[in-house]
Amino acid sequence: MAGHRRDRHPHGADRLCEAGDRVYSRAVRRGRVPREDAETVPCLVELALLHPDPDDMGWLVPTSPQEVMTRLLRGVYEEVSASQTRVGDAVAAFEWYAGLGGRVQAPTEGVAIRVLDGLPRIRAAMDEATEACATEVLTVQPGGIRREDELSEGLHRALEMRRRGVRMRDLYTHVARHGQGLHNYMELMGDAAEARTLDEVVERLILFDRKVAFIPANADRTIALELRHPALVDYLVTVFERLWRLAIPLAAPLPETGIDGITHRERSIAALLAEGHQDAVVAERLGISVRTCRAHIARLSETLGAASRTQLGVRIAQAGLDGPPRSPELQTLTAPGSAPGPVPVPDPESPTGL
Repeated sequence: MAGHRRDRHPHGADRLCEAGDRVYSRAVRRGRVPREDAETVPCLVELALLHPDPDDMGWLVPTSPQEVMTRLLRGVYEEVSASQTRVGDAVAAFEWYAGLGGRVQAPTEGVAIRVLDGLPRIRAAMDEATEACATEVLTVQPGGIRREDELSEGLHRALEMRRRGVRMRDLYTHVARHGQGLHNYMELMGDAAEARTLDEVVERLILFDRKVAFIPANADRTIALELRHPALVDYLVTVFERLWRLAIPLAAPLPETGIDGITHRERSIAALLAEGHQDAVVAERLGISVRTCRAHIARLSETLGAASRTQLGVRIAQAGLDGPPRSPELQTLTAPGSAPGPVPVPDPESPTGL
């Protein structure tokens, strides 16, 4: 029977069938629907979009759209995280092979992977790719607020591409929203550029016309790799597009956390602490300073009523901040007798004493 239902409804929660769309929409508007209304659309129950009303089993109540969206984004996020790990492994391998040395060959046109050693060579290659670009540029810009000199350094290239009708899409961390320079830059670019933000992004990436990509090859970004191998470039485009789907437009507000007194950034910090990361790692991944990160942790501890770092881990888990948002009844702190085990959030260097 289950297999038959899947044949009739070969879809997931990201794209409902027409009948499922009607019944689920009705359930959201009215708060619940009679069980018999869902008999022709078993996909809604199978996908956990409808579930029995505990007060009256003859009715079905909907899972909130916000929770469904969170579930979908979580799935895509896990796929992207796996992709980020593979990109990091590939870059590490490139560095290792580049460090082996060997017979030096002069760069030739169309070489699949070229090592660019030094900022002058990197800028020259970027200028060359910019001049040849005809349709699209995709960029990932990690870190926090973009410095004015960084934005100004690439502005002449961006304006020239805009003049030629090239479209640009840029990914930043949420922290970059607080820099006025980025907003000024986007205003200058007009409809030729679009920016979105995420809690975290991958290391810096620039793609021209889906044919050539530039990625850093060392920590201080004084060495870069120019990639022209179609398989590598296609892979990086896929990573970008998946991140883009998860990202929030720069002009749109960040979503509410659903928990009073806790901001979107504090939810992100809590989730990373729950994974066991130190303050410095959390700060780097979110593009903020360690000092700012610790200030948020102290505020988070105060909001959740945590007197120690271990207790903060427990409170994070109880409040559902260690993963995607839970249903409203589970977002409130549970009684001490039913508290789950503590989530490790160690940081002996924290000046807050937590």
